[in-house]
Amino acid sequence: MMIKNLNDSIVWRKSYDLVLQIYKSTEDFPCRESYNLTTQIRRSALSVVSNIAEGIMRETKYEFGHFLAIAKGSAGELMTQIELAEDMHYMTKDQASRFKTDLMEIIKILFVISKKIRIKR
Repeated sequence: MMIKNLNDSIVWRKSYDLVLQIYKSTEDFPCRESYNLTTQIRRSALSVVSNIAEGIMRETKYEFGHFLAIAKGSAGELMTQIELAEDMHYMTKDQASRFKTDLMEIIKILFVISKKIRIKR
């Protein structure tokens, strides 16, 4: 019924890859941002993939949907933080654009999965 191997989940894999890229990208942020924007961006990105993973491992569709909703919220936070990092010139326009494109794809997949779960309840 539900995926129990995280690597079988496309949205988990895409989110995991995004976290890796976010961590690499934020290494170049100014030191003064170490406990501010750097940490927030990393936490939001990590929250997206972690909540997807937790939802996948839950027993019911209701629980799965709940954690997908949290992942969507974290994705919204991350989108805002990427915008801010771009505006502060901590990320290049190309870098931020790539992250936003990847994140929008993840968000769309989360919405589709959430809708399917609601229909099947």
